[in-house]
Amino acid sequence: MRLIRGGAPILTRLAQIENHPRMADKKEMVVDVDAAAGKLPDGVIDLNALTADAQNGCRVFVHYNGPTDQLSGMCTGMAVLDPGASPHPPHRHPEEEFLIVADGTGEIECDGKTTQVGPGSIMYCAGNVLHGIVNTGKVPLTFYWSKWMARGF
Repeated sequence: MRLIRGGAPILTRLAQIENHPRMADKKEMVVDVDAAAGKLPDGVIDLNALTADAQNGCRVFVHYNGPTDQLSGMCTGMAVLDPGASPHPPHRHPEEEFLIVADGTGEIECDGKTTQVGPGSIMYCAGNVLHGIVNTGKVPLTFYWSKWMARGF
């Protein structure tokens, strides 16, 4: 499975989830930070210029993924979850992350606490903190994420 950003493919990690009830018989959609890519360009990437990776009620758009002047890698984008959908079960990764809910309602699990969320809710989690999101509402849930690794990690 590939996500496209500015014509360059970005690989996503897909795996069968068998022991998580929310993801039985589904694949997870996790975008890894690509520290090996070229330095991110300055500018603006419009949503209409991107191709979504769509699977199991989840559409993922990657706007930027690669190193910057100050970070060994950062990744940011948008996801749209259909009612009942989740991009993956709660997981952890070494990057710090912000997740911003733009539309819809759902639940975010972060560090063992589940919180009801809606437009304007923002999650922060440090590296290796367990976290996840699911749409519990009746309309699509749109969120933006940004995760990064400092130089030297």
